[in-house]
Amino acid sequence: MRASPPLVLASSSPRRLALLRQAGVEPSRIEAPAVGETPLPREQPKTYAERLAVAKAASVAARPQALGAFVLGADTVVACGRRILPKAEEPGAAERCLELLSGRRHRVFTGIAVVAPDGRSASRVVTTVVRLKRLSADEIASYLASGEWQDKAGGYAIQGRAEAFVRAINGSYSNVVGLPLAESLDLLRGLGWRAAP
Repeated sequence: MRASPPLVLASSSPRRLALLRQAGVEPSRIEAPAVGETPLPREQPKTYAERLAVAKAASVAARPQALGAFVLGADTVVACGRRILPKAEEPGAAERCLELLSGRRHRVFTGIAVVAPDGRSASRVVTTVVRLKRLSADEIASYLASGEWQDKAGGYAIQGRAEAFVRAINGSYSNVVGLPLAESLDLLRGLGWRAAP
């Protein structure tokens, strides 16, 4: 199913693309945004997620190839208290995240932002609370060996082996994967986007 005017996904995340396709939405284009992701001093996780989503959507919307299209941008942040956890790029970072999250509740914030063809825009943040069981050293080591943690916010992917670590989830599951589907589609429709019949 394709939107008309076209829909551009301002993200190179295969998880976000898969979620949209799961909902029957096929973006016309995928454009990786060029936006720095360093948090500002004392920036709150929720504010950070929305700021990056807005910046990513705006960055792609300004490109000639996005002219006349709806642009959807998103950014997912895993936070323990006020602490923004990194996207794990090496095993040590993933291990530290998992040790911190073990046996605790944490929040996952996804900022979503849409820029319409006429320049109007809207954004919001969706929050999900996740509680992980207490993880043993062996469970952490086995997960690290799987490689699933690579480039994942908070060092885990709920849609993979880490789902076995989840004791409870309060809120949108797709939000934890990387794109809250109901809210994203509502935001698009609110600005006039319609899927093709």
